[in-house]
Amino acid sequence: MEPESLYNLLQLPKVVDPLVEEELQQGQKKKYLPPTSRKDPKFEELQRVLMEWINTELLPEHIVVRSLEEDMFDGLILHHLFQKLAGLKLEVEEIALTEASQRRKLALVLEAANRSLQVEEPQAKWSTEAIFSKDLMATLHLLVALAKRFQPDLPLPASVQVEVITMESTKSGLKSEKSVEQLTECSTDKDQSQKDVFDELFKLAPEKVNAVKEAIVNFVNQKLDRLGLSVQNLDTQFADGVILLLLIGQLGGFFLHLKEFYLTPNSPAEMLHNVTLALELLKDEGLLNYPVSPEDIVNKDAKSTLRVLYSLFCKHKLEAGTDGTPRGSPN
Repeated sequence: MEPESLYNLLQLPKVVDPLVEEELQQGQKKKYLPPTSRKDPKFEELQRVLMEWINTELLPEHIVVRSLEEDMFDGLILHHLFQKLAGLKLEVEEIALTEASQRRKLALVLEAANRSLQVEEPQAKWSTEAIFSKDLMATLHLLVALAKRFQPDLPLPASVQVEVITMESTKSGLKSEKSVEQLTECSTDKDQSQKDVFDELFKLAPEKVNAVKEAIVNFVNQKLDRLGLSVQNLDTQFADGVILLLLIGQLGGFFLHLKEFYLTPNSPAEMLHNVTLALELLKDEGLLNYPVSPEDIVNKDAKSTLRVLYSLFCKHKLEAGTDGTPRGSPN
C-alpha cells in the first residue's frame, strides 16, 4: 500500500509526518492524533487551560508558551516550570543548544519530576523519547500530573479522552491500531467537594474566611503559648516557616535541632528551606490532603497557608493536652 493511501485511510494529517514509513525503524511505535481528536472541544479546552496555567506561572521569567506540542520538547520550559512549582533548583544546563544536550537536559528534568510525582518511568505515560519527539499525548499526561500535584484547584475539564492511532513498523510493513486514551479523570460530587472546599470558601463565602482564620488562630495560640509565642496574622507570620515548624513540633511532641532549619531566615531561599521541611513533616504524617507548594506559603498565599494549618487543626483540635516533653526529631 502506498503511503498516500494509508494516510487517507487513517485520516492522518499529512503535515504531521509524511515520511512515517522511512522514519519508523522496525519495531518502533509512534502515536498520532487524527483531526477529529485534535478538534475535540474538551481536548482543545484542556490545552488552553494548561497553557494559561504555565504562562501564568512563568510570567515573571517572561516565558510564553504558544504550543504545547512544539514548545515543550527540549526541556527548557519544563525545567523552569518544575523549578517554579517544586521550589527547588535543578542542576542542569540553562541553555541547551545541541540535540544531545537538549535530550540530556530533558531526561534530568523528567527524572526530578518523576521523583516528585512518585512515578517510576516504566509506569509513566510519558518518557524522554516521547516528549522529545513532540508526542502531544505524552506531554499532556505529564502536565496533567504536574497540575494535579502542584495546583490541584486548577479547573481542568473532566473526562477528557481522545482517540489515538499507534503506528508500528513491522517486517511486513506499517501496522496501525486505534485506541482511546484518558487524559483527565471523571469528576464525582465527593471529589469536587474535597477539592474545592477552600476555593468555594474564598469564592462564595468570603465573609466566613475571617471566622475560619479566627478559629485557627485561637487553636495555634493555645498550642504555642507554652513557647511564649503568639500569632496575630496567619497570612504573614507563617511565610518564613519558623512558627510552622515550631507548631508542628509542639503538636507532635518533638523538637527540631537548630541545625535542621533557620531560626532567623535572612533570605527567600532560607525561608523556602524551612517551609519545605515543614511540608515534608506533614506529608510523613499523612496530614496533607492537597499538594501545597512551599513557594505559595513563602509568598503569603492565604489559601495555601490555611490549608496547611487546617490539616493540623483537624488532627489535633480534639486531642487531649500532652505533657509537652519533647521526644527528639522524627525520622
